[in-house]
Amino acid sequence: MVRPLLMRCGAFGDMVLVTVLIEQLHARFGEPVDVIASGGWARPLLAPRRGVGEIHVLKSRRTPYWLDRDQQRLVQQLRARGSGPAWYCDGGGHGRALLSRAGIADDLVCDVRNLPWLPGEHTAERWLRMAALTPAALSPAPPPPPPRAAQARLEITAQETAACDAWLARRRLAGRTLVAFQAGNKRTMRGLVRRRASNTKYWPEARWGEVIRAVHAALPEAALLLLGVPEEFALNADIAAAAGVSGVHNVADDLPIPVLLPLLARSHSLITVDTGPAHAAVALGCPTVTLFGVADPRRFRPGGANTATVVLTGEVAGRPDILGIQPGEVIAAWRGVCPR
Repeated sequence: MVRPLLMRCGAFGDMVLVTVLIEQLHARFGEPVDVIASGGWARPLLAPRRGVGEIHVLKSRRTPYWLDRDQQRLVQQLRARGSGPAWYCDGGGHGRALLSRAGIADDLVCDVRNLPWLPGEHTAERWLRMAALTPAALSPAPPPPPPRAAQARLEITAQETAACDAWLARRRLAGRTLVAFQAGNKRTMRGLVRRRASNTKYWPEARWGEVIRAVHAALPEAALLLLGVPEEFALNADIAAAAGVSGVHNVADDLPIPVLLPLLARSHSLITVDTGPAHAAVALGCPTVTLFGVADPRRFRPGGANTATVVLTGEVAGRPDILGIQPGEVIAAWRGVCPR
């Protein structure tokens, strides 16, 4: 049988959660799962993980097929691998036609759009249900494996550990206690105005500064790392200025995925908005406090359902709003979540 194929073109956190489905399909069929994803970080995030096969990266699913060489190349690669069972996991339907173009018949595809959400269901729980589905044309099919916890689990490789060691040594942070902060998100990188209606995960720089001062007072010898991508460097610089304490390191200019993951795994703790590194940190066992905006934590709790992370929500004028979360709440939550 051609090994399973999964299509999920989501954000960083989405792909951390979909590893629950990948792991289940790998256990069920005994074969690595090939993945169609998007984003330059997809390969460094997924390729080293157990159960992951070949990774195909799409830059766009909305460009007309005849104008997009990436889509055409993907279809050629899928045709060459042969037709087999596939799990389509994008709710918007974008890119679904590429499977048909590759000769994968509809009765070989399990489509998440045919799997309604259950009340109060977490995304990871839905992926477990998805893993138990069998394409109509696949008979006989291996039975689903025994149920497991609806939580993502990431393991660090020796190569990633070595990359992180070298990164820490280069920045003279080796042997230090590390506390991480993730203030930015993908909406931060869109446009010049941070505090705008569409950026529902924006939390003011002054509030971050207050939290950082409290963490510094509790752990004066710790290195306080402001995480992110290069587009978030300026935001981090303003937060560092608002904090006004020593020991703050803005590392958004140089933080590749093979360093970020082991860095989270060895960090004392992470304080973050609801974004990809929050999911990765919880999947790696890092004590985490997550600030939510308008998203529903029941569906998007970092790392999966019933994880140990502390989730904070706020309201403004009776509506969910991250600006309703006060620094004192974050500081108290951090003190309660950090046994190590």
